Amino acid sequence: MFLTSSCPDCDSSGRPLNRRDFVKVGATSAVAAGVLTGGLARGEEKPVSRPEPETLVEKLYHSLNETQRARICFPWDHTDDRGLLRTHVSNNWSITDRDKLKVGGDFFTADQRDMIEAIFFGLYNPEWHDRIRQQLKDDAGGYGKAQAIAIFGEPGKGKFEFVMTGRHLTIRCDGNTSDHVAFGGPIFYGHAAKGFNEEKTHPGNVFWPQALKANALCNILDGKQREKALIKDLPSESEVPFQGEKGMFPGLPIGEMTADQKTVAQDVLKSLIEPYRQSDKDEVVKCLEKQGGLDRCSLAFFQWEDVGEDQVWDNWRIEGPSFVWYFRGAPHVHVWVNVADSPDVKLNAVG
Repeated sequence: MFLTSSCPDCDSSGRPLNRRDFVKVGATSAVAAGVLTGGLARGEEKPVSRPEPETLVEKLYHSLNETQRARICFPWDHTDDRGLLRTHVSNNWSITDRDKLKVGGDFFTADQRDMIEAIFFGLYNPEWHDRIRQQLKDDAGGYGKAQAIAIFGEPGKGKFEFVMTGRHLTIRCDGNTSDHVAFGGPIFYGHAAKGFNEEKTHPGNVFWPQALKANALCNILDGKQREKALIKDLPSESEVPFQGEKGMFPGLPIGEMTADQKTVAQDVLKSLIEPYRQSDKDEVVKCLEKQGGLDRCSLAFFQWEDVGEDQVWDNWRIEGPSFVWYFRGAPHVHVWVNVADSPDVKLNAVG
């Protein structure tokens, strides 16, 4: 699906777009080359097609020289001491050397840097771009400062995947070539807005509203439901592999909730997928539906590490046969996401 947008920075004469324009508004292949020609009727603004991130991944791949490919491109099933590198996820890691090969550095040309930036932000809901930039500023000094990428497979010729990593960041772009999984595989997001140990209200944390949505659901549970939903101890951070159909999911089964409570549970899910582009949201929903929807999942709130001891639960988890969304709010926000339409998908995760 291609979105269209007029370019507020272009006049009707069709002046050349600079690289910042490219990242802000997207581009056709002509714009990606740097120029948008005119020929518009007086007073008209030319609509600009916004390419899918996958299109830009292929363009980026073909723009790389041999030295660049040797450093950031890998076979589809490449392994190293971390295991299958393409499926690895952690809370703070670098898939390639983020000091020498950082996405904002001179290892890449200016045009390549802009393509990478457009790919990255193309994976997010435009309404979230400012919040994502704030998270990167707080956690890593800003976009481009400490993020690294890798490309697996050959874009345009079968399976491929673009992965960007950093502190509180693992995000993927695969053109739906990775079988069974949403987001191209497990992802990670987080934020430490005001230092490593955040206050109980998590001021400035862009993801904390997701926890408030979940706590709103906790607050409308009755006594017996809350007793089921509240768990004393919490799982380790990277404990997010799938348990499958016979799994023992902690907490309260969403299928046991009332109709009104289930509506709020859907609202929680909506808040979780809100930051991402529409195609990834749709893929999450499709994967969830295949395993029976939210009714097949459980919701757990963990009493351990309740920041401020205010019973606004910082740590909580929604889990089903092949769905894990694990929100860790202490000492700051870490969120592990593993979603597929089959529990047979294996996970390569390190806390």
